[in-house]
Amino acid sequence: MIWNWQRKEWPEFSYDAAALHELEQRFLRESGMLLGAYSHFNQADKMELIVDLISDEALKSSAIEGEILNRDSLQSSIRRNFGLATDHRRVPPAEQGIAQMMISLYHDFNEPLSHATLFKWHRELMSGRADLHDVGCYRKGEEPMQVISGSIHNPRVHFEAPPSAMVYAEMDRFVTWFNNTSASGNRPMAALLRAGLTHLYFVTIHPFEDGNGRIGRALAEKALAQSLGQPALIALSQVIERHKKEYYRQLELHNKHMQVTSWLHYFAQTTLSANRYSQSVVTFLLAKTRLYESITGQLNLRQKKVIERIFREGVDGFKGGLSAENYISITGTSRATATRDLNQLLELGAFIRTGSLKGSRYWLNLG
Repeated sequence: MIWNWQRKEWPEFSYDAAALHELEQRFLRESGMLLGAYSHFNQADKMELIVDLISDEALKSSAIEGEILNRDSLQSSIRRNFGLATDHRRVPPAEQGIAQMMISLYHDFNEPLSHATLFKWHRELMSGRADLHDVGCYRKGEEPMQVISGSIHNPRVHFEAPPSAMVYAEMDRFVTWFNNTSASGNRPMAALLRAGLTHLYFVTIHPFEDGNGRIGRALAEKALAQSLGQPALIALSQVIERHKKEYYRQLELHNKHMQVTSWLHYFAQTTLSANRYSQSVVTFLLAKTRLYESITGQLNLRQKKVIERIFREGVDGFKGGLSAENYISITGTSRATATRDLNQLLELGAFIRTGSLKGSRYWLNLG
């Protein structure tokens, strides 16, 4: 098997940039709409939105790699890094580490890329890991870096990265390429083109013992932010995680040759979907603010608890809607009290109802 990094053309990927032109225009237009939506928030609500988007992106980027983090701990660490009020909980190393990396990505998006930055991100991501030899540096092991599946007796090799002896030189070339292709570089590239190439180029080198996927996605977001001139609060990992098999299939399809137009088209479409998802989150949080303003001072503690619980489910809400049984379970109240509370929420316009009798389901009125 000949991998793309073994070909004489490497790392000069071949692609049709014109095929992305319409998608590039759409990305810039939709990004402008998304950034404009932020202006409807006051500073406090804007910071809450940023915390939500950053924490969700960190959670999903880790979930893609099979690592499940605690959302409350992650948010607490992110809030602390922003100087916001927290619950002062003890945050585990994994949540604290990725929070620090995401905050760095947010604040320093426009800084040139360097080996030192990548090493810092890796140390943060691998915080608390005692099973790795090479933390905060490129891998040094002599064993091949392979992505495999199947049994130990009959493994399937999906990809093999360059040997460790080549990594520093390859990464030196990658860092130079990344900085040269930024908006301020001597060979600037369009946003989606650069982000897609960044991710594929980096994960092909696979420079670290672990954490390559998460850092690769962070680099794609850094590339997008530099093109936009401000932090790219985009739900890239959220969308990738929902279609993880297709993501890995696309990576495998494009690790053996240098023609990558179809990869770039896939990654561009994924980025646009991520942009739209971020827009839905912004719209959702605006509606949340307006709903709270309309019912302030009119709710009892049970009703507040249920509404807050539904909002924690995010844009998708409770699957199938809120039932009376859900309400009773969340509040620990009686059926009669739950019925009164729910009817009052309907009268206030906080909820809308679908179905009837035992099939009644309640939804936040965000229209």
